[in-house]
Amino acid sequence: MADRSAPSCHLRLEWVYGYRGHQCRNNLYYTAAKEIVYFVAGVGVVYSPREHRQKFYLGHQDDIISLALHPERVLVATGQVGKEPYICVWDSYTVQTVSVLKDVHTHGIACLAFDLDGQRLVSVGLDSKNTVCVWDWRKGKLLSMAPGHTDRIFDISWDLYQPNKLVSCGVKHIKFWSLCGNSLTPKRGVFGKTGDLQTILCLACARDEVTYSGALNGDIYVWKGINLVRTIQGAHAAGIFSMNACEEGFATGGRDGCVRLWDLNFKPITVIDLRETDQGYKGLSVRSVCWRGDHILVGTQDSEIFEIVVHERNKPFLIMQGHCEGELWALAVHPTKPLAMTGSDDRSVRIWSLIDHALIARCNMEEPIRCAAVSTDGIHLALGMKDGSFTVLRVRDMTEVVHIKDRKEAIHELKYSPDGNFLAVGSNDSSVDIYGVVQRYKKVGECIGSLSFITHMDWSSDSKYLQTNDGNGKRLFYRMPSGKEVTNKEELKGIQWASWTCVSGVEVNGIWPKYSDINDINSVDANFIGQVMVTADDYGIVKLFRYPCLRKGAKFKKYLGHSAHVTNVRWSHDHQWVVSIGGADHSVFQWKFVPDRKLKDSLHIAPQESLVDSNSDESDSDQSDVPELDSEIEQETQITYRRQVYKEDLPQLKEQCKEKRKSAASKRRERAPGNSIRLHFVHGYRGYDCRSNLFYTQTGEIVYHVAAVGVVYNRQQNTQRFYLGHDDDILCLAIHPLKDYVATGQVGRDSSIHIWDTETIKPLSVLKGYHQYGVCAVDFSADGKRLASVGIDDSHTIVLWDWKKGEKLSAVRGSKDKIFVVKINPYIPDKLITVGIKHMKFWRRAGGGLIGRKGCIGALGRTDTMMCAVYGWTEEMAFSGTSTGDVCIWRDVFLIKTVKAHDGPVFSMHALEKGFVTGGKDGVVALWDDTFERCLKTYAIKRAALAPGSKGLLLEDNPSIRAISLGHGHILVGTKNGEILEVDKSGPITLLVQGHMEGEVWGLATHPHLPICATVSDDKTLRIWDLSPSHCMLAVRKLKKGGRCCCFSPDGKALAVGLNDGSFLIVNADTLEDLVSFQHRKDVISEIRFSPGAGKYLAVASCDNFVDIYNVMSSKRVGICKGASSYITHMDWDVRGKLLQVNTGAKEQLFFEAPRGKKQTIPTLEVEKIGWASWTSVLGSCCEGIWPIIGEVTDVTASCLTSDSKVLATGDDFGFVKLFRYPAKGKFGKFKRYVAHSTHVTNVRWTYDDSLLVTVGGADTSLMLWTYEMEGHRDSRQCDSEESDLDSEEDGGYDSDVTRENEINYTIKALSTNIRPMFGIKPHLQQKEPTLDERQGVVR
Repeated sequence: MADRSAPSCHLRLEWVYGYRGHQCRNNLYYTAAKEIVYFVAGVGVVYSPREHRQKFYLGHQDDIISLALHPERVLVATGQVGKEPYICVWDSYTVQTVSVLKDVHTHGIACLAFDLDGQRLVSVGLDSKNTVCVWDWRKGKLLSMAPGHTDRIFDISWDLYQPNKLVSCGVKHIKFWSLCGNSLTPKRGVFGKTGDLQTILCLACARDEVTYSGALNGDIYVWKGINLVRTIQGAHAAGIFSMNACEEGFATGGRDGCVRLWDLNFKPITVIDLRETDQGYKGLSVRSVCWRGDHILVGTQDSEIFEIVVHERNKPFLIMQGHCEGELWALAVHPTKPLAMTGSDDRSVRIWSLIDHALIARCNMEEPIRCAAVSTDGIHLALGMKDGSFTVLRVRDMTEVVHIKDRKEAIHELKYSPDGNFLAVGSNDSSVDIYGVVQRYKKVGECIGSLSFITHMDWSSDSKYLQTNDGNGKRLFYRMPSGKEVTNKEELKGIQWASWTCVSGVEVNGIWPKYSDINDINSVDANFIGQVMVTADDYGIVKLFRYPCLRKGAKFKKYLGHSAHVTNVRWSHDHQWVVSIGGADHSVFQWKFVPDRKLKDSLHIAPQESLVDSNSDESDSDQSDVPELDSEIEQETQITYRRQVYKEDLPQLKEQCKEKRKSAASKRRERAPGNSIRLHFVHGYRGYDCRSNLFYTQTGEIVYHVAAVGVVYNRQQNTQRFYLGHDDDILCLAIHPLKDYVATGQVGRDSSIHIWDTETIKPLSVLKGYHQYGVCAVDFSADGKRLASVGIDDSHTIVLWDWKKGEKLSAVRGSKDKIFVVKINPYIPDKLITVGIKHMKFWRRAGGGLIGRKGCIGALGRTDTMMCAVYGWTEEMAFSGTSTGDVCIWRDVFLIKTVKAHDGPVFSMHALEKGFVTGGKDGVVALWDDTFERCLKTYAIKRAALAPGSKGLLLEDNPSIRAISLGHGHILVGTKNGEILEVDKSGPITLLVQGHMEGEVWGLATHPHLPICATVSDDKTLRIWDLSPSHCMLAVRKLKKGGRCCCFSPDGKALAVGLNDGSFLIVNADTLEDLVSFQHRKDVISEIRFSPGAGKYLAVASCDNFVDIYNVMSSKRVGICKGASSYITHMDWDVRGKLLQVNTGAKEQLFFEAPRGKKQTIPTLEVEKIGWASWTSVLGSCCEGIWPIIGEVTDVTASCLTSDSKVLATGDDFGFVKLFRYPAKGKFGKFKRYVAHSTHVTNVRWTYDDSLLVTVGGADTSLMLWTYEMEGHRDSRQCDSEESDLDSEEDGGYDSDVTRENEINYTIKALSTNIRPMFGIKPHLQQKEPTLDERQGVVR
C-alpha cells in the first residue's frame, strides 16, 4: 500500500488540560456570556463552567503570552511570541478571527489593553526597546509607536477616565503616556521620598488622575498625576502579580497566595488566603485575578484555575489543573479504561479521565519523570526517572511497589510486554534492561547493541522480540527476555508488533519529510485497526498519516495548537481519542478521532481557518504528488525570476568601483551624443508565462505588456504608446473597472507595482516595499479603490493595498507553491480568492492580516492545479479553471460541481454580464451561459479564419490561449506564442500584434536597402519584419533548430542563418526557401557575415572558437581562422572584403586575412585607419568607452555604428540600450541610456538609412524599433535618457555659499558630550517613526 495521499479521517481538538500561569499575568477573564477565557500553549480557550465545555481559538502558531478583554467582554485580543509575532482579535463566542495586527513587533507581545470604548488597542513588544504601539485594531492599522523603556514592561493600561492617556509599568519604573496626534510621549513617575524606587508589576487607573500599582515587595503604590502620593504597606507578603478593577472596587493577587478585595477608595474589604483552603498547598502563588459580581477567578503559577464565590470564600472550586512549569515527556494510556497518565519534570504523575475531562489522581515523586507505562492488566504504573532509576506504583492508590536504580542516565522509554511478564527499560546509557514482573522486577536480561541513547521501543505480539530506535536513527531487534540481538533477516520477517511507536522502519518511512534531520519527530503511535498513525514533532505539530506509510514525503493532515515541541502522543485504548503532550508548554491535549464515515455529518463544521503556514514542509494539499502537471504549466513553474544582479544594485556596484571612478574623473571624457532615440514600436506580447494580461481600454485601445514596457496599442492607426516606468520584466497587468487605469507588477529585488493612466501614460501611484523578487498577479476591487497583489517570494505573499494612498492594508503568506491569479470579490472588497498549484483558497481580510480557508472539495475529487478564477453573479459564487480542462463551480468555500470545458488546462476566464468566456491550451475560445450549463459558441483560432487585414501570420493552428478579454463587439485573445488576435463575434480573426515565442532571441539583421529586418530565435523560427509604418511580420519559417544569428547578402536577395547545432542555411530572402545548407561544426553558430560589395565570401563564426570562410558562388569552404582561445562573439569585414575583425568571449580582438584565414597582428593606430564595412564589435580602442564601470559584472553584448560613423549604439546585460559618440575613446564614456528591454539586450542594428534602431531582447522575446532623432529635433518631451554613470565629480559648479552650506554639520556640541549619564531618550531626540504615508512612498 504505497498510497501517499493523506488519510480521510481527521482529529478535532476536544479538551486542553492546563492554564498558562508561569511568566504571564492578567490572562484570565469572564466574558459577557459568563464563560472563562484564558490561554494555554498556542490556543485561546473559552471554557463554560456550566456545561463543562471548551471552545478553542487556533489562529496563533506559537505560544500566546498576553491577553486583553474588550470592554464589551465578547472580543478578546491575544499576542504571541515568535520571530514575526502578531496579535489576533477574536470573538469569544464564535472563536473566529476579527482582525490580525502584524509586521511591527519582533520577539513577542508582552502586554495588551483596549481603551474605554474599545476602538483602540495598545500593545507592548518584547524587543530590546519594549516598543509600545497603539492600533486602530479593526483596520489593522498602526496609529502610533514609541520605544517603551530600556527594561521589561509588565503591564500597560489606558486611563479609563481621561482620553488619550496611558500608564505602563515594569522593571524599576512607571511611565505616564499621552497620545497626541500620532506621537506617544512618556513622563516617568516620580517616586520621591514617599517610597523606594522598585519594580512595579501591575496597575489599575482610577478617577481624578489616581493610579494604583502593585510592587514587587507587596506594597501598593498610589500615584496622583505622575507623583507617588502614598503607599499601602504590606498589602501582600510578596510581589503583587495581578490587579483587576471592577464596579465594586479592586482585587489584587500576589505571590503569597492571597487574594485581597478593596473598595473603590482602596480600603480593604477582605482577604482570601488560598494556601489555607482545602485545595491549597505551600508555595501557591497567584498570577491572575478577575472579580465579577460575587465570583472571583484566580489563576496560579502552577497552572490551576480556582473559582471563588465571595460568601463561601473558604471553599474555592478547582475548575482547571495542569502540570507545573518544567518539561513534560511522560505519557501512557490505560489498556482498558479511558484514562491517560502523564509525568513531568515538575515531579508529579497525574491521571486524567478522558471522559470527565478532569484530573482524578496525582502523586509527587522524588525525581523528574521522563516516561511512563501501564502494565497490560492495568494494575501497575511504571515511571522512568531523569536520574536513571525507575519506580513502579499501584494505579489503584498510587503506592510504591518497587524503586530500582541500575543506570546513571535518564530513562527515556519503558514498556510492558503484551503478556505482562516483562518490563523493558531503555536508558540514555544506550542499553535496554529487561525486568521480570512476577519476580518482583528482578533484572533478567540486557540489550546492548545500540551506540546511542534509546528513544523508542516496541514489543512483538507474542512477547518474544523487542525492537528499539536510538538517537542515531538505528533500528535494532532483540530476542526476549535474554536480550540477544537478532540480525537474521528471515527470522524478522513474520513478526507481528503489538504496538508501533518507533520512528524508523519501513512502515513509517513516509512520516519523514524528504529532507530532514532524523530526530525532529519525537513520537509516533499507530492505530492498526483504523490504518492511521499520529506523529508529534519539534514544530508543535500533530500529524495524521496513513499506516503503513512506506514512501518518504507522504501527505498528511496537520493540527496546530502546541507551541513548541510535542514530546509524546498516544491513542486511547479504544482509539476514540488521541492524547498529545507539549514539552515546554507542559499542556495535555485531547483530540477526538473522527473516522471517514463520520466525516459526512461533520461537513457543517467550517474548515479550520488558517492564519499560519507552519515552517515545516507542509502538505497543504491532501493528495499525493502523483498526478502529473501539464507540460506547459510544468515549464512555467520552473521559470525562475531571480537575477544575479538587479537594477536596484547598480548604485551599490558603482560605489564599489569608486577607485576606478576617481581615476576616470580626472581624465576628460567624451560628452554624450547630441542625437537621441525614442521608442517607436514593439513587436511582442508576453504570453508564455503570464495570463489575463490583455484588455481594451475605455477608448477602445488595447493595453498589454512585453519586456519592461506597458503598451497601449491603437488598432485603427497601428501605433503604440509606452509606459516606461518599469525597469525589469513586467509579469502581470490588471485593469481598473473603469478601464482607464492599469496596474502592472515587475521583477526586482524589492519589486514595485505601478498604477498608471492609459490616456496620459503617467504614473498615479507606485507601490513598493513588500514583494521580494517580483509580483506575479494583481487585481483591482470592483470599486477600484483597492488592489491585491501576489509576490513570487518563497511564501508567495498576498498584499491588499489602498493604492491611491500607497498604503498596505493587509498581508499574509499565500502558499509555498506558485500562485497564478488573485481576484477580489466584486461584492465584498474584504474577500478574495487565490488559485495556483494545487491551491484554491478563499481569504477574508481581518485587520492587517488575511485569513484563508482551503476550498472544500468533499467527495467530488482532488484539489487540482488551478490556472484562473472569476467571481460569479452573487457574492458567494466563484469559478475556477483547472489544469485538466474542468471548470470548478464553488459556493462559499464548497465545490458544488465541475464542468468539462477544454482539452488541457483552462488558462483564462472572463465573466460577462450574462455568462462567461473561457480559453484553454486547446486553442479554443468558448462562450458559456451564466451557470456553465451550456456552451453557447466556440471559436477555434485557426489560420484559415485569419482576416486579410492581419499584421502577421499564425504560426500554428489552435495556439494555447493565455488571455481573453471582451469589448467593442470583439473578443481579444492573447496566445502563448506571443500573438494578440481580435476575434469578431461572427468568426473572422485579425492578428494585431506578434512577437517571438518563449526562448532567447539573438539573431538580428537589417536589410541593405529596404525597411525590413530578419530575426532568428531559440523558438526555432526565422521571421521577416516590415519596419515601415505598417509594422507587421511579413514571413516566418520554422527551423529544425533554434538559431542565434542571421545576415542579409549585400544585394538583399539571400539571407544566411546560423543554427544552434553548428549548421547554417542560406535562404531566399523573399520566400525563405533553402538555397544551400552546411554543417561543419558541432557547437552554436554565433555570428555570420557576408563580405561587402558582391558578397563573394561568407564568414561563419562558431562557439568552438573557429571562423570558417565559404565561397558563396562555389559553395565551398575556402579558409579557417584559427587562434581564438574562446568562443567568437562578434565579426566585421573591412570595406575591401579582405580583412576580418573578430571578438571572442575572452575579450580578445583578433584580425584574420580573407579568404584563407591567416591570423594578422595589426597595431592599434592602424586599426583606426582601416575602413570597416560595418562596426558591430565591442572591443578595441575606438569603443573603450562603452564598457561601464561595473564591466566585470555585466557585459556589453552588442553594438552597431551609424553609417555616418558618429553614434555607436550598444546593448548590455542590464537591459540598457545606450548611445555613445564614436569613436568612444577613453574609459567610461558618457552616454544616453534607455530602458525598455528587461534583462539582456542581445543585439542592436541600425536600418540602412539610420532612421531606426532595431533591438532584440534575449529572454523577453521582443523586437523593439526606436526612431533616431537629430540634435535639433528635441521636443519638450521629458528626456527619457539618463545622461551618465558619473556626473557631478568634475562639474564642481557650486557657488561658494552653497558649498559651505552643503558641508555644515548640524550636531550641537552640548548634546554630543554627556555631562551626567542619562537613561532613556529625550522626547525631541526620539526617533519619530515615519507615518504610514511617508513609509509607503509618495502617491501622486
